[in-house]
Amino acid sequence: MAEHILLVEQEADWQAGFPRLPVVTARDYLAGGELATRKDLRVINLCRSYRYLSVGYYCSLLAEARGHKVIPSVRTIQELSSREIYSLETEELDALAQRLLRRRKASALTPTAYELTICFGHCDVPSLQPLARQVFETFRCPLLKVEFRLQGTWRIGAIKALPITALPTEGEAGFFGALEGYLTQRWRGQRARLAYRYDLAMLHDPEAQMPPSDKKALALFVRAGKALGVNVELIQRKDYSKLAEYDALFIRETTRIGHHTFRFAKKADSEGMVVIDDPDSILRCTNKVYLDELMAAHKVPRPKTLVLRRENLMDAAVQIGYPVVLKIPEGSFSRGVFKAADRAELTRIAARLFKESDLILAQEYLYTAFDWRVGVLGRKPFYVCKYLMSPNHWQIVKHESDGRFAYGDSETLAVEDAPPAVIRTALKAADLIGDGLYGVDLKETADGPVVIEVNDNPSLDAGVEDLVLGDELYRRLIGEFVERLDRRRAGKK
Repeated sequence: MAEHILLVEQEADWQAGFPRLPVVTARDYLAGGELATRKDLRVINLCRSYRYLSVGYYCSLLAEARGHKVIPSVRTIQELSSREIYSLETEELDALAQRLLRRRKASALTPTAYELTICFGHCDVPSLQPLARQVFETFRCPLLKVEFRLQGTWRIGAIKALPITALPTEGEAGFFGALEGYLTQRWRGQRARLAYRYDLAMLHDPEAQMPPSDKKALALFVRAGKALGVNVELIQRKDYSKLAEYDALFIRETTRIGHHTFRFAKKADSEGMVVIDDPDSILRCTNKVYLDELMAAHKVPRPKTLVLRRENLMDAAVQIGYPVVLKIPEGSFSRGVFKAADRAELTRIAARLFKESDLILAQEYLYTAFDWRVGVLGRKPFYVCKYLMSPNHWQIVKHESDGRFAYGDSETLAVEDAPPAVIRTALKAADLIGDGLYGVDLKETADGPVVIEVNDNPSLDAGVEDLVLGDELYRRLIGEFVERLDRRRAGKK
């Protein structure tokens, strides 16, 4: 049977009178060591906050990277972060809430509102236990407060994760009883859903300065769809309410967490649509701390990298040395990446980055004239490019303080002409993320290729990535959607 640990933010959060259970502080868990290498570990994250880029968020993020089973998962954390996201999942819950709450005596309810605390799927109101269980099955989080509001019918008004420090004394017995029962259960995954028709929505932003696909490439995707019997329609953020009318979603807009691109991906997934980028790939790729932990756990070659907190900032100078590259966990197109030449720059840059994230990355500086980009689709190599550094700069894209930017040149190769070691390393890295569309960035060193990062939303521009394959690049990608839709229609995964 798998072992379990409980994570708390501070030792004092697990009070002296609480049951004797394997409790670990968030700091010790994030530090890695023996805990990071343990297998079959079940992690219950009881941190004070799951706010994006907080310590609690990173505990769940790194647990997933290490192959540990964790609640709440990062996906659940994101679902609970915004009503706009979690409301996608509450239709069935609202119906059940209406049936159960309308039966309760009026004296038990305020005229228009009711609150329910749920501990691992249990509540202290027997008649509402079916509702508590279904809320937990939908949003697997140790402690939840659900607010119901009467607006013609009873509906969920808000769902909030509660920290263990908010647990009242009179609720402790119920919490620990529910925890004990939960620790003996098998942890299950989410339900699969089915797809419907063959219409593909392609999300884009016509005003974006640095889109992942230019207008000509978008037009070529539409043309490839027609050739394969797929109706490809360009949609924008304002078309969110129409998303369920399609079979599939292809995101050609730079993805971010807490952004409408993630909401589109999540909505598409919840509707049973085929989606690239899928929500899990977005979660895994948009945070470089997760990627580093994942690559390390699976021994994928990468530059020397450290995860930094405020208290261990100087480890970057001692263990890596100058110059050192500092990265905000979430960034794209070379944004949020800085080079520190000495202690003063390290301190100054880190102070700014720590305002955005509790953890940042320090990485060995490896200058090369170009980066390899290996496009991977459905776990197979798709295209290969060399992206040259921007002139007189150490990155592919040079960002100016006034908002202007400049790209370096590029060179596209046939997959068979790229170094085999580069292809093998890229496939190993992408395979850890999923079976979608990825762009794996690598540098060649004297010791072999190393992975810089994996992008869930790689560039596909006309005249660049398609120089070797031409129209075939667009046909292959639309064809991948067709194959997945066919499999779903046949009842296969």
